[in-house]
Amino acid sequence: MIIGQKTFDTEHHTYIMGILNVTPDSFSDGGKYNSLDSALYHAKEMAENGVDIFDIGGESTRPGHIQISDEEEIERVVPIIAKLKTEFDIPISIDTYKSNVAEAAIQAGADLVNDIWGLKYDEKMAGVIAKNQTTCCLMHNRDNTEYSNFIEDVLDDLKETIRLAKQAGIEDDKIMLDPGIGFGKTYEMNLEMMKHVDSIQTLGYPVLLGTSRKSMIGLTLDLPADQREEGTLATTVIGMMKGCSFVRVHDVKANYRAIKMTEAIMRKHEIN
Repeated sequence: MIIGQKTFDTEHHTYIMGILNVTPDSFSDGGKYNSLDSALYHAKEMAENGVDIFDIGGESTRPGHIQISDEEEIERVVPIIAKLKTEFDIPISIDTYKSNVAEAAIQAGADLVNDIWGLKYDEKMAGVIAKNQTTCCLMHNRDNTEYSNFIEDVLDDLKETIRLAKQAGIEDDKIMLDPGIGFGKTYEMNLEMMKHVDSIQTLGYPVLLGTSRKSMIGLTLDLPADQREEGTLATTVIGMMKGCSFVRVHDVKANYRAIKMTEAIMRKHEIN
């Protein structure tokens, strides 16, 4: 898979998408990096610690978040994307479900659109991605938790997302899928999705796992968002062993080390 100018070997390596929220209200790091200087400083930290993709978010999508206008979101993300493009040779993802924001971000230099609604919120999103020949991460999501057969229903939902992508002209090699841990799922469903995340691979696309500091970990360990690093690392390792090609995380250094160690063990197992 090619993202920006970089080639990603999604069959043999797990890559790190580092979260950079330029928001005042994200559930874990809201307000920490919503100035240009603080965002750049954190991006530099992530680059030094092994990040492979920057994921820029301008609107919190935590449960109960307040939606902001396209214009406000664009004002938040475009300056940092443009600056990152000049400072780092690292692909940039825009975390948005709005086509206007995606278009502005792509024009500013974004290489990937990370859509938490899998093309189903904004009917123009698929066309924007296809027109710009941009790579995309398409997440599973629902506005309810009513399933008849959970895993099969998730796969069916993602098949509909893929249909929308292909109908718009998005090429297969520009698509990755996200099982949507923490979105449209109960606590028990999130654990089940984590256990069966390899089922997403049957659809034939690289898989991104986004569990970092999420409520599934907080509820299991009874810990606040800023104390969920160990739980996140457990999901990263399990995700790797189940074939995930990308992990989207806050704590780049710790996840980089966990991935490096896990890959060494997995390669040794393959050799023997």
